[in-house]
Amino acid sequence: MINLLALCGSLRRASLNAMLLRAVRRIAPEEIRVEIYPSLGELPLFNPDLESSDPPAVAHLRQHIIHADGLIIASPEYAHGISGVMKNALDWMVGNESFVNKPVMLVNASPRATIAQQSLRETLMTMSARVIDEAYVAVPILGSTLDEDGIVNDVDVSEPLRNALHVFCNQLRSVSSSSAFPVLPAP
Repeated sequence: MINLLALCGSLRRASLNAMLLRAVRRIAPEEIRVEIYPSLGELPLFNPDLESSDPPAVAHLRQHIIHADGLIIASPEYAHGISGVMKNALDWMVGNESFVNKPVMLVNASPRATIAQQSLRETLMTMSARVIDEAYVAVPILGSTLDEDGIVNDVDVSEPLRNALHVFCNQLRSVSSSSAFPVLPAP
């Protein structure tokens, strides 16, 4: 079983990136478990003075990241940058080991959100995460009428997601020294 943790950088109730992550969870083969982290919005604003007190919401997120085999991150672009909620979560994780060598797959609901994706990738690389570029996928659901079911059922949208998930999990398997990760057949 491969356990993946999905982080959404949007707090919107109708977030396209959250919808995208739920669709990824639905299309994942049964040997892949995708847990969507409930809300990065529960984290306090980053303050280095509070790091030593290890706020409970920060400790909870850190433990979930550490115990995941890999991360899937979906975050919107706001004013050519990553969302404040995602940046805040990453800032809390900089001073600990949670992202060191952690495999990360980036997905996005808008192919035109390239500046934020480059910034997110740079931040993750600075944190020593292992961003799997071959698993990056941006699907054109911004401005569409697709809902979660539509994403899952639309081959033009779901297939790139399936392929990226396949590539990501096979990267996890190939770098793992354990045989715990199954070899996944091509989608």
